[in-house]
Amino acid sequence: MNMKGKSYRVLMFPWLAHGHILPFFELARRLCGECKDMVVYICSTPINLLPVRNLLHLPPRQGDRDDDDNDRSRIELVELHLPSLSDLPPHLHTTKYLPPDLMPSLKRAFDLSEPSFSGLLDTIQPDLLIYDFLQPWACLAAQRRGIPGFTFMASGAAQTSFFCHYSYLAEEEFPFSAIRLGTESRRYTEMLDKSANGMSDRDRLLNSIKLSSNFVAIKSFRDIESKYIEYLSFLAGKEVVPVGPLVPDNYDHLVDADQLKRVMEWLGKKGRRSVVFVSFGTEYFLSEEQMEQMASGLEHSGANFIWVVRFLKEEAAAAGRRNSKATQAMKLPPGFMDRIGPERGLVVDGWAPQRSILTHPSLGAFLTHCGWSSLMEAMQSGVPMIALPLHLDQPLNAKLMVELGVALEIPQQGFGNFKGKDVARGMREVLRSEIGHSVRKKVEEMAEAMRRKGDRHEIQELVEKMLQLCNKDEQGESNMPREMVAN
Repeated sequence: MNMKGKSYRVLMFPWLAHGHILPFFELARRLCGECKDMVVYICSTPINLLPVRNLLHLPPRQGDRDDDDNDRSRIELVELHLPSLSDLPPHLHTTKYLPPDLMPSLKRAFDLSEPSFSGLLDTIQPDLLIYDFLQPWACLAAQRRGIPGFTFMASGAAQTSFFCHYSYLAEEEFPFSAIRLGTESRRYTEMLDKSANGMSDRDRLLNSIKLSSNFVAIKSFRDIESKYIEYLSFLAGKEVVPVGPLVPDNYDHLVDADQLKRVMEWLGKKGRRSVVFVSFGTEYFLSEEQMEQMASGLEHSGANFIWVVRFLKEEAAAAGRRNSKATQAMKLPPGFMDRIGPERGLVVDGWAPQRSILTHPSLGAFLTHCGWSSLMEAMQSGVPMIALPLHLDQPLNAKLMVELGVALEIPQQGFGNFKGKDVARGMREVLRSEIGHSVRKKVEEMAEAMRRKGDRHEIQELVEKMLQLCNKDEQGESNMPREMVAN
């Protein structure tokens, strides 16, 4: 794909969250696989780079491409050190285990790292920057040095276009009724008005899209989001380029071997499609009330289940303070496991081998918070979903899955306010009813289409656009905004 016989240096700069860094890493792998003359640098805080460092040093596995090691050897990790804040020690320079009240502090420290990031630009001298939606200042720093950049959205087009719509066209209804949230639609977008360091998330998102050179890349594919991709392109005033679902390889062997063996042996004793996998992602603590309702639903569903529960860890404490919601949820409801018994339910603390569970023949359904990456994994694995969105973009993602026919949604009285009886009903419907059979058939069709198509075509298109941006710069065309050139 190299048009000029030279190597290209690409600097990636994701937001400080597990759900953002891993999609950036997966994109880096595919870019290096498609363009052998590309070197990708992934920039983040040391605490966030730890899991990526482990992925880079994986030994070859059966089924890997022969040149996969070579592709990974052209991915380099670059540490960004945030300025020290009294309430934000270095082990909290990540959203993982971060108490919600410290999120503004993390964004402030991130913004204050701009001088350090600019120094990295001068050292690496990349040909291109790929940045996330919370740091438009990163693109400006690159453009001042004549470096083009584009934003990569690790979320879906439906929810991104929803937020952009109510930012640009606040008085008009979102044109796609399946994704509307009723009377909650406008109020829901107010979360973007949260401010940190004098900048709202709404301004961060809109400015990142505005500054993006020529196009915006997004972790999605046209088979499921074509109309939302087109509408986002209309709102953004530039092309939106889907890069595929970026479902990662199975990295479950990075987990403790005893934990992996325990889960797989337990699953192996269960009947085909009899188990429900329950997980709410890496960054959400259930409240005491939510724990009680979820436990009640699992108990009364009659189904076998694996429940991933996040108990507060020592590293979640900051300056002697703890997340009060998490503190309340440090224990399962009294007597829960005694009533369930180890044969029917398995509770996993903190992290489970999700990919291995999703692809196991004993798995019948996935009760999910509807994080975007988890949805992509479930669809590719052909697993019907029970949607229980709790916050952020999850309610919109859930609506899309229901529209596609691959999920049933548990009713709530406001996001996060659910009842155990509805959880139990949703599990029984997906596992045993005609509606559940229809959902399974649809998601299996989707999985077959995803496996057949892959994402190489999308990656090829992205590489071509990236090289065009780099080569424009070589031809003397300025990548600086007009207002900067005028000055």
